[in-house]
Amino acid sequence: MSLIRSSLVLIAATGAAAFPYNVRNSTDSSLNAFIETETAIAKQGVLDNIGADGKLVQGAAAGVVVASPSKENPDYFYTWTRDAGLTLAAVIEQFNAGDTSLEPLIQSYVDSQAKLQTVDNPSGGLSDGSGLAEPKFNVDLSAFTDAWGRPQRDGPALRASALIAYGNALIKSKQESLALDNIWPLVQNDLAYVGQYWNQTTFDLWEEVQGSSFFTTAVQFKSLVEGNAFAEALGQSCDACSVAPQILCHLQDFWDGSSVVSNIPTSGRTGLDANSLIASLNTFDPAATCDDVTFQPCSSRALSNHKVFVDSFRDIYSINQGRGAGKAAAVGRYAEDSYQGGNPWYLTTLAAAELLYDALYQWDQQGTLTVDAVSLSFFTDIIGSNVTTGSFSKTSAQYTSLTSAVKTYADGFVSIVQEYTPSDGSLAEQFTRDAGEPASATLLTWSFASFLTAVSRRNGEVPASWGASKAGTLPSQCSGETVTGSYVTPTPGSW
Repeated sequence: MSLIRSSLVLIAATGAAAFPYNVRNSTDSSLNAFIETETAIAKQGVLDNIGADGKLVQGAAAGVVVASPSKENPDYFYTWTRDAGLTLAAVIEQFNAGDTSLEPLIQSYVDSQAKLQTVDNPSGGLSDGSGLAEPKFNVDLSAFTDAWGRPQRDGPALRASALIAYGNALIKSKQESLALDNIWPLVQNDLAYVGQYWNQTTFDLWEEVQGSSFFTTAVQFKSLVEGNAFAEALGQSCDACSVAPQILCHLQDFWDGSSVVSNIPTSGRTGLDANSLIASLNTFDPAATCDDVTFQPCSSRALSNHKVFVDSFRDIYSINQGRGAGKAAAVGRYAEDSYQGGNPWYLTTLAAAELLYDALYQWDQQGTLTVDAVSLSFFTDIIGSNVTTGSFSKTSAQYTSLTSAVKTYADGFVSIVQEYTPSDGSLAEQFTRDAGEPASATLLTWSFASFLTAVSRRNGEVPASWGASKAGTLPSQCSGETVTGSYVTPTPGSW
């Protein structure tokens, strides 16, 4: 399976005065009203799917994130390490923004992961770290032993990032001992896993194809960068983190000049996949430049890839009729998808919006926007053929025109979600390609979490910097270097 290849602290909630694209400044009253109503529903939707108190997931252990209450066609009544990590990252953002009522839930999640890391499973155990890549477990924290696409090597990285976000909050509040005792042992294991196994094949984000995944590689890189800073803050060391530059070096292999080839090999697909957008969301750094190497949302690569990816869905879904180039469109995972009918997904359509909100924030912070040969086609679609390459200052008319168009475009994706969200605000996994009706798993936790992060970015609320700008230097030569991990048995701590 080998594929040998050539300081995060608290959320930085920025107010409307500093960020001009806040929802309160939008003129679309219908969209604003939807966002206000749906935000409360989405917050509750996440909480309802987390044990032991979630009202829709009876039987789930405390702190366990259940993917969906759906138990048949499809059965999602399990906990996925990846989905849980992404969901808790959103919950921790809400906590860091001031909702302290969420802290007991976060601590229950930490305790549940301390137990989960020790559970022997079909991927392996803790002694050599192999069991950390088991994709899903039963909601009572027992191993799922049926056949499945395993291993999935994004889970440890995403869990580490979520835990680090909370650990840094503890450090900021002068609770270093809790971070060291309760958070670091789990993070240490997950980082050790990444350092040891990053250069081996994995099942992709959608659990379908085995190979090398852009999403997995991107989140692995980020976890080691922020993990190293977290270790230093606690007076610890992270040997595994030394291979981060090599992972970043490999990340460049996925770029084909106009878009990201999300999975290598492509398994007969074009390679255009929502995994590339979701990767940029998870490596978004509000303090970063528009760096192509780390595929920051405002980078030319990310924008060009956004255009090519969205365009791949315009002609295959009936509900996209009339949504031509430059207009927001419903998007799914990848154009060739046939799972549950191969429909648009709520979370992927929201990802298309969130990436653009991220870019707007970065341009606003930098005070300039650059259009180059790579990103020109993206801007031409939404502005018109009169767009020229160049760097435009925040005080210029060109900057205002470009960013206003991007904001309108981003809002269009949220408006599509609004159009196909039932009146009760429930968010399923998908909505049908011909009629826009909710489909597949009901009340998907990830859908609700994606809505929350997209709206937060629209409001100018962002996570803290994880050090992308300092970590984006490529080594002179790529290698497949790994570090053999050392793993400890974590125990649920006292809070």
